[in-house]
Amino acid sequence: MKSKLKLHGFNNLTKTLSFNIYDICYAETPQDQQAYVEYINKEYNAKRLTQILTEVVDIIGANILNIASQDYEPQGASVTILISEEPVTPTDSQIEESPGPLPEIILAHLDKSHITVHTYPEIHPDAGIATFRVDIDVSTCGVISPLKALNFLIHQFDSDIVTVDYRVRGFTRDVEGNKHFFDHEINS
Repeated sequence: MKSKLKLHGFNNLTKTLSFNIYDICYAETPQDQQAYVEYINKEYNAKRLTQILTEVVDIIGANILNIASQDYEPQGASVTILISEEPVTPTDSQIEESPGPLPEIILAHLDKSHITVHTYPEIHPDAGIATFRVDIDVSTCGVISPLKALNFLIHQFDSDIVTVDYRVRGFTRDVEGNKHFFDHEINS
């Protein structure tokens, strides 16, 4: 078994797992189209997407810094979660009561990276073709890897087509100062 790479200093090696998930169906009548919109709004609303991404944070071993979510009219949703590799401890100035009340959220923007999901449901007004696209990005720095969430994410969406892209950018240094452009193995 290969030993773990011992890192030194700041690690700017960014690993990003990107998904595009597509679902296509035929919704001929206005009632079918309305039922499709209701299905999308129920199954893929901001609350459910937040639950999915929160589980991803647990799977990859990250910590949540902040969550922003939004449902759109007539359909669609977006969620962004800022994450850190280590727990974030507030500074004295962040927990001091004067001159005003404590903030509800203590945010270190941007400690490690983020996880985002955006949905794009569409219905052709004449042809009855209904499509649903979900874009998901899990972007991390440090030792946490987005690949740990791969199977979980694929199984959270009822989809016809899935495209996956994995990118590694930047570099890190070992304790001897040597640059490394990859810090983990990938098993297919």
